[in-house]
Amino acid sequence: MKLLIVSDSHGLTDELFELENRYRDQVDAMIHCGDSELRAGQKEIKDFLTVRGNCDYERKFPLDITEEIGGNTIFVTHGHHYNVKMTLMNLSYKAKEVGAHFVFFGHSHMLGAEIIDNRLFLNPGSLLMPRGRVEKTYAIVEKEGNAIRVSFYTDKHRELQDLRQVFTI
Repeated sequence: MKLLIVSDSHGLTDELFELENRYRDQVDAMIHCGDSELRAGQKEIKDFLTVRGNCDYERKFPLDITEEIGGNTIFVTHGHHYNVKMTLMNLSYKAKEVGAHFVFFGHSHMLGAEIIDNRLFLNPGSLLMPRGRVEKTYAIVEKEGNAIRVSFYTDKHRELQDLRQVFTI
């Protein structure tokens, strides 16, 4: 399984369209963790699994998505309803409730990945306004067997190799 995860693009269109064209045939799904500030029918976002963030007014985007991809349960949310800027505990409870293997969220604009209770929690950062680093980022998650590889990329598609992580679950 291979996934592209983005978040907090706040109105960007060219960058999302470029990501779609670049990865469309290379990934099993493209995921947007909210605050796209786009409409559901817009071509730049239509092929992404997209949730509604606190800056999104499009009601066609759900607050959360639980999706089965490649035999894995994926939970996607923006994170503002789970208070992710303060703690991942609420999100962890929800992940257990839905049986998620992977949890993708945004809101804080701070990239990161960690395993909690044998689940990957990942925030891809922001394509527009990163916090904690200067690079505007997105993430690629690959799972083969019990290995999960997380790679973060800049908006110019350069891998931030010092942030690459491989987890075993």
